[in-house]
Parts: sequence; structure tokens; C-alpha cells
Amino acid sequence: MDSKIMKTLILNKITLLLLLVFMLNSCTETYVLQSNTYEEALVVEATITNELKKHEIKLSKTARLEDDGIAIEIGASVVVKSNAGEIFSFEEKDGIYIAESAFRAEPNKIYSLEIKTKDGKVYQSNEQTLTTPNEIESIVPTVVTDSKEGRGVQIKVNSYDPTNTSKYYRYEYDETYKIIAPKWRGEKLVVTGPQSVALEPNSTDTRICYATKTSNEILLTNTTNLQEDRVNYQVRFISDQNYIITHRYSILVKQYVQNLESYTFRKTMKEISSSASVLSPKQPGFLDGNIKCISNSSEKAIGFFEVSSFSSKRIFFNYKDLFPGEPIPPYYTDCTDEEYKYCFGFSMPIPCRGKALIDNISANTVTYSYNIESSYYYTVPVECGDCTSFSSNIKPSFWID
Repeated sequence: MDSKIMKTLILNKITLLLLLVFMLNSCTETYVLQSNTYEEALVVEATITNELKKHEIKLSKTARLEDDGIAIEIGASVVVKSNAGEIFSFEEKDGIYIAESAFRAEPNKIYSLEIKTKDGKVYQSNEQTLTTPNEIESIVPTVVTDSKEGRGVQIKVNSYDPTNTSKYYRYEYDETYKIIAPKWRGEKLVVTGPQSVALEPNSTDTRICYATKTSNEILLTNTTNLQEDRVNYQVRFISDQNYIITHRYSILVKQYVQNLESYTFRKTMKEISSSASVLSPKQPGFLDGNIKCISNSSEKAIGFFEVSSFSSKRIFFNYKDLFPGEPIPPYYTDCTDEEYKYCFGFSMPIPCRGKALIDNISANTVTYSYNIESSYYYTVPVECGDCTSFSSNIKPSFWID
């Protein structure tokens, strides 16, 4: 998959008219994707909820497939208005428009989004009202065997609306997991001279870390065909061989209750993005949303201004609780010891590797494992002995051991 195209898709999820994301891997010759036809459009990512906070709105421009990155729309005036006369202004910060003051969407009020770009174009959304508030009841992890993905942890979200009016749901999640460097040692090897090394006490701060990842897929479900507005939906499946659940794992599930219009827009996005070929007939000419340019009808806008009720819930679990007595999953990288004969110059039959050891220690690509006197040193990749090389050793404020 072309990295530039993937970067465009991830940073600008709503620009799905540019969904030529899959290269023809089976072709014998490389096919270079280029934009033979290109329409500039304002791309809008805007969701406000009943959560009291400084809401964020993202504005960008569509990009050609051959372009690097995303063109952020800067210098725009962004406001959300209500039929009660409220005006919530947003200010730009690091390419994101953030509400100047915290607010929440309220029932029985009508909201609209208005954007005026620095070149004078004015965009306006359709009017939207807050959907039915509906709390997540539970998040349940269960060990299952999936016919396609094998054995692992299925994580389901449960909610229920007794009024039977929520119907349409979108989910996101943030997952955080504890990492323990499997070959952390109490000593570390440091370079003390051009041809000398020494062992020093190692900091325990490099042994335990935490990593957080955010979902990047469109997770949708609906209850329109059910007698009750009751959700029992899988938001995540994790293989029992995935190292992220080796010790302790947490997931924060976020639920957005949508209206039919918003759900349909996201569902179309999901269907387009799941297309398996750049030549698929699913490729759209233009993905319409609920935002229009009212100053010039020929100007395009992509995106949806969404007003959704919001709920979230976090759970934790340990691997040993779900898989008692079983071996933990393998680490994400090979941690086999590498041997260095500590000498310089010529040596047979085992060559000297003193310089290689010093170079690797200096470059911080390996960490100390053990040594045999001063003749042989053994190291492992730095990720195996120092988890701060790829994650953070700062425990999140929400973390519960």
C-alpha cells in the first residue's frame, strides 16, 4: 500500500473520494496512481455532543494522490449556532479549530455549523438536533474462537434505549496496555572510551511502559430490525497471541448515537473504504454530506456536521484472568541474544566484534543482556530491554493496577 495515499486517508478520513488506497499488488509492473481529474473541496470533520468540553473541528482540503500529506485549512472563521441565539466560536490551534469555551449540545435545540474561509467562501451545514441520550451499560471481554481470526478476546459493548429511539450507533475506542521489557536487566552497558565499555546500574524507569492506540476504522451498528433498541456489538477482537494483552489491558469505548442521515453518510464511507481494488465500481465521483457552500454553489464540501449523544466506559483486564495457567503471548519482536567477542583487530576462528558492540551501544540499538567475564558480551534489540525506546514510561492518570 502506498504510504502517501495511506497517510492521506488516515489524516483525512472523510476525504473518501480519494480512496484509491490499494495498490495492485498482483501486477507485474508498478502502477503509479495520479489524479487525472481533481476537484478541490473543503473537508470538514465536525461532531459535537452532550459532553461538556471544548469541542474540536478539523478543516482541510482534498489532496491529489501524488501529493504529500494534507493541506490544512487555516485562517477560517468557525462558529456553531443554536436556535436559542447561542454562538459558539472556535479558534485555530495547530491546525485544529477548538471551541473558545466549553459547551454541550442540549435536547430540543437546533444547531448548525458555519465556516467562512480566509478567501471569503461561506459554508453552512443543515440544521441538526441532539439524538436520544443513551448510556453504555457494559463492556464485556470474552474468550472466543473466531472462524477467521482464531482464538482471542472478543470485546463487546452493550447498551439499551427503553424509548426505542436511538437506533443508530457509531463507536470509537482508545486502547492502552502495559508493557514490561522482557529482557530488562539491572545493569546496563555504557561506552567509556574508544575501545572500552563498563557496566553501570540500570534505571528501573526503562522496564515498565504504557502505550495507547486509537481506533481508525468506522464502527457502526443499528437496531432497526430488532424489537428492542438493545446493542450487543463487537468493537474489538484481539488474538490470544497479540502481545498487547500480555500483562494488563484497558479499553475506553466511546458511543455516539446518530440520526439516520449521519449513519447513512458514515455507512457509505465504510463501504467505499472496504473496496478491495482501485478499479472497483464502488469508487464514487463525489461523497455528499450535509455541508454546502452558500456563497458559491459550484464549490465542493465533503463531510458531515453531526450532533450526537455521547457515552463512554472503560474496562481493564489481565491476561492471566482470561487465560489462567497459559503461557503469555510472544513479544512483538525477536529478543534472541546476540554474541560479541570483545576484542579488536583480527581473530580466528571467532572474529572480534568489539567495534560493533561499541557502535551499537552508542547508537542505542541494543541493550545489555549478560557477559562472560570480559571476553564475550551478549545484547538484545533495544526494544527488548528498554521499553521507553518505543513507548512511554509515564503511567496514565486513569490507569488502575
